[in-house]
Amino acid sequence: MVYEEKTLESEILYKGRILNLRRDKVLVVGDKVSYREIVEHRGAVAIAPITDDGKMVLVRQYRKAAEKAILEIPAGKIEGEDGDAKLTAIRELKEETGYAAETVEYITGFYPAIGYSEEKIHLFIAKGLSPGETDFDDGEAIEVVEYDLKELKQMALNGEIEDSKTIIAILLVAAKMGI
Repeated sequence: MVYEEKTLESEILYKGRILNLRRDKVLVVGDKVSYREIVEHRGAVAIAPITDDGKMVLVRQYRKAAEKAILEIPAGKIEGEDGDAKLTAIRELKEETGYAAETVEYITGFYPAIGYSEEKIHLFIAKGLSPGETDFDDGEAIEVVEYDLKELKQMALNGEIEDSKTIIAILLVAAKMGI
């Protein structure tokens, strides 16, 4: 049987531009009290752009948390009160890669760190790509690269891809495409 924890109290410990940190006092199994530290995040989108010749468009950028450059699919946080995930995906694809897409289709949503974060990433696949100009956010330095999907799948399976949203996207898209 799954026990649903009851929140007794909530306190915001930190309020930031991208995320907040909240501590919840909860009632757990056996009527015991415990605490949960939760990262509040509006959610994000991730896009798996596929070229007509079956390559996936990725970006390589330095990520401070990892202290190195990481290869990943384009992504970005959902903004605004009524943030629309699909419109965010279309915007982020254009900003980070320069590409516009004929079709942008929802694949799935997932929680990348459910143990402590309520962030949900909405994954899309983009096809019918047309090149254009990038529009990086201030302070972004992004290299746009393309890889054969079969090669990317092997890289993911070999542990060469370290970003979770990118691993998920590669494996799901490869499965959808019979690779």
